[in-house]
Amino acid sequence: MSGKLEFIKPKNKQVEPVDWHISERTRAIVRYYAEYCEYSEQEIVDEFLQRNLLKDKQFLEWVQSRRNNKRILKAIGLSQHEE
Repeated sequence: MSGKLEFIKPKNKQVEPVDWHISERTRAIVRYYAEYCEYSEQEIVDEFLQRNLLKDKQFLEWVQSRRNNKRILKAIGLSQHEE
């Protein structure tokens, strides 16, 4: 075996149970998409929302306009590290 050894990185996701009500159609889409991607349904929802909602420029402008936007930015993982 040659080359550099690469370790598996932990997911380190802080998860909390959520009590949402979604339509049967949405559940089916998530279920079959998860099967297609070979991820869990939770991982599909988590990845999809994080990758797509944070691309909504109007949402990000709304966050910037909020009074406590530093707290919001930190919660959604967009806070800038102060040097």
